Amino acid sequence: MKLKNVTELAKSETRRGYDDACGTAHGLELIGERWALLVLRELMLGPRRFSDLRADLPGISANVLTQRLGELEAKGLVRRTRLPPPANIQVYEATDWGLEAEPLIQTLGRWAARSPRHDPALPLSGVSLMLSFKTMIDAQRARKIDARIGFRFGRDTYVARLKKGAIKIARAPIKDCDLLFEGAPTALAAVVYGGQPLDLIDVVGDHVLAERFVTLFPLPSKVSPLDH
Repeated sequence: MKLKNVTELAKSETRRGYDDACGTAHGLELIGERWALLVLRELMLGPRRFSDLRADLPGISANVLTQRLGELEAKGLVRRTRLPPPANIQVYEATDWGLEAEPLIQTLGRWAARSPRHDPALPLSGVSLMLSFKTMIDAQRARKIDARIGFRFGRDTYVARLKKGAIKIARAPIKDCDLLFEGAPTALAAVVYGGQPLDLIDVVGDHVLAERFVTLFPLPSKVSPLDH
């Protein structure tokens, strides 16, 4: 009986709002549940299958993923759809409103990267790495580069357009790229953010461009002990 009461209380706390008119409070009611923001993050670059989401969020259970997708759908942030033939499979995609959360994800990521406890060597998904490039790009370093850069992580492919110090990234077939990175997102992250050698990942195409590219995303400085 005691365990039942605790469980019911926990469910009640989950359903309960903050009773606060601040938009930040309501934002937390929308995406503050554990895993919710990360599920939405994985949909920022296009529709995903349930199995793909599960693979790129290895710490989440199938039941919790199902629950979070249902909640995000009910809140108008995610919708279910079906890819046209020949794929003809059910996928989840962010709504237009859901996609508006991308700057929030980027700002939170950049802010949190200043924590001394942040470990860039931990696993991360291809979508997460691509969003990190959009977040951490140093426009001054990149301003003279004009290139199309491809990324292949298993069956997932992305293409980045780098021009005038800005980077745009989309999930797309590898075509007409000056450079292609192939391997695991974690390996490329280790090169870009961890200072590991470039040969940790396969490079096809312009190696000089590859050497420049991996230097374009400096992490922000960590907070000092006096700051916290």
